[in-house]
Amino acid sequence: MTPERPAGADAFPEPVEPPRPFPPDRARLYAALDLGTNSCRMLIARPKGEQFEVVDSFSKAVRLGSGLESSGRLGRASMARTVQALRICARKLDRHGVDRMRLVATEACRRAHNAGEFIRKVERETGLGLEIIQPEEEARLAVVSCASLVERRTEQLLVVDIGGGSTELVWIDLAHVPPEQRARAIMRLHTGFVAPEGARGPAARVVDWIRVPLGVATLKDQFRDVEDDAARFALMSWFFEENLAEFSPYDREQAREGFQIIGTSGTITTVAASYLGLRRYDRNRVDGLLMTSDQIDQVIREYLALGPEGRRTDPRIGRDRHSLIMSGAAILQALLRVWPTDRMSVADRGLREGMLYAQMCGDGVLAGEQD
Repeated sequence: MTPERPAGADAFPEPVEPPRPFPPDRARLYAALDLGTNSCRMLIARPKGEQFEVVDSFSKAVRLGSGLESSGRLGRASMARTVQALRICARKLDRHGVDRMRLVATEACRRAHNAGEFIRKVERETGLGLEIIQPEEEARLAVVSCASLVERRTEQLLVVDIGGGSTELVWIDLAHVPPEQRARAIMRLHTGFVAPEGARGPAARVVDWIRVPLGVATLKDQFRDVEDDAARFALMSWFFEENLAEFSPYDREQAREGFQIIGTSGTITTVAASYLGLRRYDRNRVDGLLMTSDQIDQVIREYLALGPEGRRTDPRIGRDRHSLIMSGAAILQALLRVWPTDRMSVADRGLREGMLYAQMCGDGVLAGEQD
């Protein structure tokens, strides 16, 4: 599979969250569920000012895409694990009385020949209706979730979302947006990557978007026959970089000043937690952390020195992620090798948060978003 990119700005998806006809209800609960290649994650939240307050959450490594690379199908054991996790989600939604929700599946279900059968099974056994979304929308929602991390000095922004089955990169030009309005301009992308006519305020311009069909699970599967740990890591990193060639800013000269990378994924938050020495994960310390490329490289060198067995027992990595951390680190190292920056903003947020923002903005229940 080759990387995908729309031919032009007009190829980006139309808004999927039109304004709602009912008056804003800031006490209403919203939910967002993201079923990916490796994990099932859900947030339940209520609007609070310009942000939202999390009421309940769920996260489980279900490995839905296990074996998908070779068979093209979702396996029975993978589907059973996932349905079990989704039953828990359904109970939480019912207990909280949530009626405004978005439940989506991504790369594994996009690629699996038996995805339709799986979606029907989920609805039959849990009552949940999953929606398979396209890569463009997944990338857009990940960008929106990172709006509050955009620095006032940022003129060129690269948002990277490393998933289990794919990696999305979105390059955004903010040079013509006043510094104090840059974060809000990113939030407005919830209506689409192309600013609608008559849009309020200066618009962020999406220069390019690309989906590389290599995530932490699929990249690992590509090189599973390489026995040497260090050699496998190096090959994964260079192979991922080769797949960036179609991304238009790849070989363009970029100024270091005013350039920001925001990375959102379990890989990046795990690297951040390892750098901080956290034996127990703390989102408040990780989300928004600024890491230099030297700090990231140091953590990756520590991972390599540990070897597979050492990584398996390292409490900073965790048993759910130890087998995938090096493929994610290979992607991360390739990104920092390509673009002119010596630091990355860490985002413990992504598709779920983006879906919540999109729903709440569409309903006009966030402060400053009422039209």
